[in-house]
Amino acid sequence: MVTNASSAQCHDGLLLPFLDETGWRWEVRGVLYLLALLYLFLGVAIVTDIFMAAIESITSKTRKVFMAKERAKKNGSYSSVGGVVAGLREDEPEVIEVRVWNDTVANLTLMALGTSAPEILLATVEIIGNGFKAGELGPGTIVGSAAFNLLVITAICMLGVGAETRRVARIKVFVVTSLFGFLAYVWLLVVLKLVSPNEVELWEAVVTFLLFPVLTVVAYSADRGWCGFGRQRGNKRQLELGPIQPADGKDGETEKMVRERNLLSDGKLDKDSLVAFVREVKKFPGLTNEDAALLAAAKVNDAHPHSKMWYRIGAVRGISGSRRLQPQLSGRLREVYSALNEHPKAPNIGEVHVPDSATNAIVEFHAATVAVRESIGKFHVNVWRHGNLEGTVKVKVESIDGSAEVGKDYVAVNETLIFEPNELDKQVTIEILDDNQWEPTEEFFLKLSILDSENSKVELGKISIMEVTILDDDEPGILSFEKRGMLVKESSGFVRVSVVRRRGASGEVAIKWRTIDRSAISGRDFKGGSGELVFKHYEVQQDIEVPIIDDMEPEKDEHFEIELFEPSGGAKLGNINRIAITITNDDAFNTVVDHLMVLTKTNIDAIRVYRSTWSQQIKDALTVNGGDVENASNADYLLHFLSFGWKAIFSLIPPPTMCGGWLCFFVSLFGIGVMTAVIGDVAAIFGCLVGLPNTVTAITLVAVGTSLPDTFASLTAARQERYADSAIGNINGSNSVNVFLGLGLPWLLATIYHQAQGTKFTVQAGALGFSVLVFAIVAVLAIGTLVLRRYVKFFGQAELGGPAFPRIGSAILLLLLWVLYITMSILQVFDVIGEF
Repeated sequence: MVTNASSAQCHDGLLLPFLDETGWRWEVRGVLYLLALLYLFLGVAIVTDIFMAAIESITSKTRKVFMAKERAKKNGSYSSVGGVVAGLREDEPEVIEVRVWNDTVANLTLMALGTSAPEILLATVEIIGNGFKAGELGPGTIVGSAAFNLLVITAICMLGVGAETRRVARIKVFVVTSLFGFLAYVWLLVVLKLVSPNEVELWEAVVTFLLFPVLTVVAYSADRGWCGFGRQRGNKRQLELGPIQPADGKDGETEKMVRERNLLSDGKLDKDSLVAFVREVKKFPGLTNEDAALLAAAKVNDAHPHSKMWYRIGAVRGISGSRRLQPQLSGRLREVYSALNEHPKAPNIGEVHVPDSATNAIVEFHAATVAVRESIGKFHVNVWRHGNLEGTVKVKVESIDGSAEVGKDYVAVNETLIFEPNELDKQVTIEILDDNQWEPTEEFFLKLSILDSENSKVELGKISIMEVTILDDDEPGILSFEKRGMLVKESSGFVRVSVVRRRGASGEVAIKWRTIDRSAISGRDFKGGSGELVFKHYEVQQDIEVPIIDDMEPEKDEHFEIELFEPSGGAKLGNINRIAITITNDDAFNTVVDHLMVLTKTNIDAIRVYRSTWSQQIKDALTVNGGDVENASNADYLLHFLSFGWKAIFSLIPPPTMCGGWLCFFVSLFGIGVMTAVIGDVAAIFGCLVGLPNTVTAITLVAVGTSLPDTFASLTAARQERYADSAIGNINGSNSVNVFLGLGLPWLLATIYHQAQGTKFTVQAGALGFSVLVFAIVAVLAIGTLVLRRYVKFFGQAELGGPAFPRIGSAILLLLLWVLYITMSILQVFDVIGEF
């Protein structure tokens, strides 16, 4: 057994110690070195964050591709209307932007280097620092990190998504990297135990290193469908355009869907897409232009698929109190944003979503707002279904606090509604609590969500969130417009005018409306008409929609009026019974839109991965939450205080915008090298002080410490992405790169050195060989578990998530395999188990 070494024996390292503390008690030194090691893990995570920002700058380069347009398909043939297809003339080429870097190549080269840089550099620095003699810390960390990544991170992600499921979309690439991951460790066994036991020859080091480009080429071939891998069905442009994700489980998205998701044109926010999205946002009551711009920035951020690297940077920002990569939304905005995205067919920035009432059942509240007296006790809210009335539909209604609080002002609502075939209406009972104390007007919200996820012919309507206002009035109310005039863009498609009910909301009332021609003429400039609005008991707002005709000709501003008349049910007509609708040309409307563009661009710039100037980078580093103090929590302040020194030092690295990101790449890579050299010294001294061999320290403490940011990143990616690729899809690829670069590079340098010296490069198989063997066995069991989960219905037919019992059982199995690997490796190091 290994016992604690004397304090005097544990001080030799490549860079440490900076001062002579050999006279201190070993317990004190052990605690100090442990704290130093943990602090160094935080520092190397921060500098790796900057390193990966440089990689993001490099791999995000795009090029323009000119493509022939596709005509809209109709009745089996393609046709165009008026010579225009998708907004383009027939003679106008479609221009799209594609990344210069293929995603698979980027993942296996620069991105894998970014996530694995500490382990790779630790092995390289260790072997150079030892005079090109083999060490134990670097190789042990590489194998230990591989085990932690494959077993522990996968188990955490499996549990983290709950009952939802996440499948690997790029399954061919996943299979290739899994095979190479297994091959990597089999190759290590061949090198260390079979071909030249306890020695690495030059050709073996060369083959190990060259397996890295071989992996990249084979994975790229699988991605592109070359060499017998078979091309992805559906969109032929998919592999070049990047990870286009299938919709609703189909093979791929249509090109029209891709264009609708193109939120940024030539790197700039698309004005028409923004206006369309703001229209959808404005359907929710009480939202300002600033709120809409913030939600638009969040939508832009979420509309594009993110890599594992993006999530890793976000994880490091989270544990260091730094600037976030996502907009900080208030509770109310989070609920609105959730409602916009809850159903797969929720409105996106792009074309305004129109519910398909011909084939789908549309479920929504009858009104966007209701108002009730505090003394009302219980009342009913109507939820109605229209469109396709066939089949059974399940929806959930739940309450959300506003200024009114659950348990204090109202009773919480969490109810499931079941619409039987041909059933149109359901009622939800709401109970208001009267505390006999004066309070100002308060509100809370009701939110609809679809429960029957297997029924694809159901979608939420426009009013999926209802605002409930608690007031003290029992009159029928006064009906009027909110304002006397509105400005609408000619190309907007329609104008929505709200009629409000004030000073009471008791009983069912109605009011008639009609349009009146002025300089704008019905049938030429708008589609006029008349109708009646019905306000049910306690409903306080209804909308009138009038279609606007865009004749595509420049003309002066025109206007028409909408008049309210003949209220019934005891309601009275308010002072603002007419509203003038002015139809403007686009230039007159641009002032408001430009303001929204500026606000949205500002919000988007605030969440970019990297800053463009040194001053912005330093300012972000020196302030909590990147300067967003309003949204900073107490935890952010604490984490910022702990990491302030590292952030201040590494903010001096050139920003990723200089020299195409390559200057930041190499400077931060040098910083990682220095940090890992110090980590190697601290870990070795700490292990010596507490009586742990370097191999044990490497596969446990160092491996876990360097992998924690990846753990947080994978968990976030698993929860936010539709597929498992960003969470676990590249684990085997990173493990392969760890071996091929993390061992291939230092072995190549060492064998060249020993070849020149006429000596042999000795690598004792011992503990490393046994650790590799055990990991290879548990890796096969882990990959087998994932394959079983993907194809067996009992597990949910997905790598992550699924039914509770098999999900928890699979995660426990993976964690037990990791414990088995650690236990077996430690027992072999302490000679409890002999070498094989």
